[in-house]
Amino acid sequence: MAKQTRQRILDSALTMFNALGEPNVTTNHIADELEISPGNLYYHFRNKDDIIEQLFARFEERMDTALAAPQGRLPELEDIWLQLHLVFECIWDYRFLHRDLVEILSRNRRLRLRFARILRRADEQAHTVMRGLLQAGIMRASKDELAATATNVLVIATFWLNYAAARGDKDEHAAIRAGIVQVMMLLAPFLRDAERVHLNTLTRAYLD
Repeated sequence: MAKQTRQRILDSALTMFNALGEPNVTTNHIADELEISPGNLYYHFRNKDDIIEQLFARFEERMDTALAAPQGRLPELEDIWLQLHLVFECIWDYRFLHRDLVEILSRNRRLRLRFARILRRADEQAHTVMRGLLQAGIMRASKDELAATATNVLVIATFWLNYAAARGDKDEHAAIRAGIVQVMMLLAPFLRDAERVHLNTLTRAYLD
């Protein structure tokens, strides 16, 4: 029963953080939503930051899975597309972390270090996949171009929701889809002609 209550608290907190923004939700709001006493909530979690850290652990585990590169073969264009889907779906499901990223990390050093680890792993995986595309002859890029593109991929993926919100986009799910396309188009200048045509076909089908 205690495990179920703990799970319900995490699920409810995630829903409320995503819907209302993490700064606007207190532990009392979460307890009210679940119709439990604040004391019951504090039995399972010390404070709101404790809840956020547990949600972040879920996010971290899922992001690690999403960032896994193909095993035993060179990557293809579809592999990057699928990887971006998994990454952006994770961002969507835990969108409060990205939307309120600066505020959350500014007050929690442990999460700041863990998020930095995710970015390092994402950077390594982006380099690995793009080196694979170079080796497969799908991409043509210098070492510096590859490094800059990997960084641009991370910057756009990390802060895309903030950009969409600042731009006034109301449909965050549509913004996520646009973010995937935006990242893929970063690769377009480095693709062979046939692969560039393939990318444009994929993009049109995705946005229709």
